[in-house]
Amino acid sequence: MAYSTNSPAGKAVEAIITDLPSLVAVAVVDVNSGMALASHSNSPTVNPETAAAYNTEVVKQKQKAMSALKLTGERIEDILITLTNQLHLIKLNEAGNKFIYLAVNARETNLAIAREVLRTHASDIN
Repeated sequence: MAYSTNSPAGKAVEAIITDLPSLVAVAVVDVNSGMALASHSNSPTVNPETAAAYNTEVVKQKQKAMSALKLTGERIEDILITLTNQLHLIKLNEAGNKFIYLAVNARETNLAIAREVLRTHASDIN
């Protein structure tokens, strides 16, 4: 799936590409369905729609764990997965019904900058 700049999800993807042009992949994802609402990849080996589906399960399992631990009043801000050569970030919107998935090269991207870009654009997908 590509993206349309007519939708909030597409606008967010476009803005993230502008802010982090060397990103590996990005997707705006619906938590309930696991479907990418908009996505983009700069890598032929990374399919952001597949990543969206699997990372939806990561979010849902963390939500279940939080419930089991009775962490009332807490919500997931973001999830960081550190790989050998990549950083994968999941940033939920305030409502918790959508998230931005971002994969970047760990050696080329500053984590603080990537997090700030996601924080800035998470409100665009509310």
